[in-house]
Amino acid sequence: MRFTVRALSEEGVVSLTLDASNLDEARERASKQGLTVLNVRGESRLFQGRRGFPLLLFSQELLSLLRAGLGLIEALETLADKQQDGEGRSVIATILEQLYEGKTLSTALEQMPQSFPPIYIAAVRASERTSDLPEALSRYVAFQSQVDQLRSKVVSACIYPVVLIIVGGGVTLFLLGYVVPKFSVIYADMGTEMPFLSRLLVSWGGVVAEHGLATLVVIAGLIAAGVVMLRRPAARQRIGRWLWSVPAIGSRLRVYQLARFYRTVGMLLRGGVPVLQAINMSSGLLSAALRPGAESAAGSIRTGVSMSHAMHEADLTTPVALRMLRVGERSGNMGEMMERAAAFHDEEMSRWVDWATRLFEPILMVLIGLIIGVVVVLLYMPIFDLAGNLR
Repeated sequence: MRFTVRALSEEGVVSLTLDASNLDEARERASKQGLTVLNVRGESRLFQGRRGFPLLLFSQELLSLLRAGLGLIEALETLADKQQDGEGRSVIATILEQLYEGKTLSTALEQMPQSFPPIYIAAVRASERTSDLPEALSRYVAFQSQVDQLRSKVVSACIYPVVLIIVGGGVTLFLLGYVVPKFSVIYADMGTEMPFLSRLLVSWGGVVAEHGLATLVVIAGLIAAGVVMLRRPAARQRIGRWLWSVPAIGSRLRVYQLARFYRTVGMLLRGGVPVLQAINMSSGLLSAALRPGAESAAGSIRTGVSMSHAMHEADLTTPVALRMLRVGERSGNMGEMMERAAAFHDEEMSRWVDWATRLFEPILMVLIGLIIGVVVVLLYMPIFDLAGNLR
């Protein structure tokens, strides 16, 4: 849980954010930084969002300092001095405390699983055997940058459709809540018989106009309920299972998951992590449908089966990836080949996202236009009927 701590330092009263399991632990961590704690307040996870320790930025800055010739402790002390965020400074301070006690960097990182994932810790631990921490950090930075690039591409592709839905919904509500009631008054004064669909539209418009505030509250409540539901792992799993059942989407999700799996395993293998450990650690990135395949592949490899054959039998390969894995086995460069397979499928996924976006956006615009057009036509239909009767 995240806690906000107000404390007294040499510079005066400061406020910092800490991750801890309870109030006492948060108070103790603040005291270890030489602060006099004044108040500790817990933050609800419902409103925390996804803010956390900036691991990628930390890795990039640490890599730059190490390559500039600074030692590990000196580099971390430099990062702690420049860190403005209270949580980031607390994480680095905890690492330094462990290093001052003579512990290894990987052991220090293990104390903060909320900030450092197991894959990161494994890469650092493997680098400690070869005394090549900058290379491990470089691999992780490249790995995470490529993952973030694809994720940001997907998010960017979703922004425009969401804006279209919001604008289209707003225009429809405006028509129902403001324009339709104005026309309903005119039709009531005319005393003409309206078509059934037009009467239904006028009735809906009257309800929206009469209960406008309640309508907005209900819509806001539904949106908030949807956001809360999406934050629940069980709800996300149900949505994921439904998406996997859609053939056109499920096959692409499988390729995306396999690409992420290949990239992670490849990074760990190149960092010196044993193959079985790399597969077991990376299996958590797979969906529930593919995870048993990773366990099966690890079991087959343990019995002496080749990695390409084991992953193929476990349905964890594509035709392209299978050929690259076989090449990697012959050349003894499996880590690099897995990363190349991941890059190939990432590019394939990017092309598919571009194609789906170009296809989905005009379809969505047509649907929104049809909805608004139907409202307008039904609104003017009594006038059309009246004009026809006057001829």
